[in-house]
Amino acid sequence: MTVGIIQFITRFLFFSVLILFRCCGSSKGSGEKERTLGVIKPDGFSGNYTERIKEVIVEYGFNINKEMVIQLDEELAAKFYAEHSSKSFFSSLIKYMTSGPVLVMILEKENAVAHWRDLIGPTDAGKAKLTHPQSIRAMCGVDLEKNCVHGSDSHQSAEREIAFFFKETPSDEAVEKHDEL
Repeated sequence: MTVGIIQFITRFLFFSVLILFRCCGSSKGSGEKERTLGVIKPDGFSGNYTERIKEVIVEYGFNINKEMVIQLDEELAAKFYAEHSSKSFFSSLIKYMTSGPVLVMILEKENAVAHWRDLIGPTDAGKAKLTHPQSIRAMCGVDLEKNCVHGSDSHQSAEREIAFFFKETPSDEAVEKHDEL
């Protein structure tokens, strides 16, 4: 098969799954909306994926409550990823996250954290291409570091991360450990 046909089939299946989930998805829960942070990282932003990612977000049933484009400096990026400061990839992560602007969004829907993580796919974009070809990271991510988007890993992380960027609570709040990049 040619690359064009494979891309068409992949996109068709991706949108079919999205429509099926949206129309027939589970309605468990209290109906209470939850918020999560979504970040389109420098590779997604500079790779012209921003509008496509936002379309997918809305098609998946999210409301984008707030958004802003920001250029992270080293200090801000290091503070955001402080829990990874002792890891070997930290300096590379900071260099990457400061390499260009990012789009930061507050996303809202029922079970937003879980649904956003579902939609973005595994942290390793290479793995996402194999196991979750319909995910955002499969669409535009490159590898474990350059994976195009960030998603909060818990409700607590989401609220802390939203406050970090949108200044909704004091920024001196303790950094909790989380595993999502």
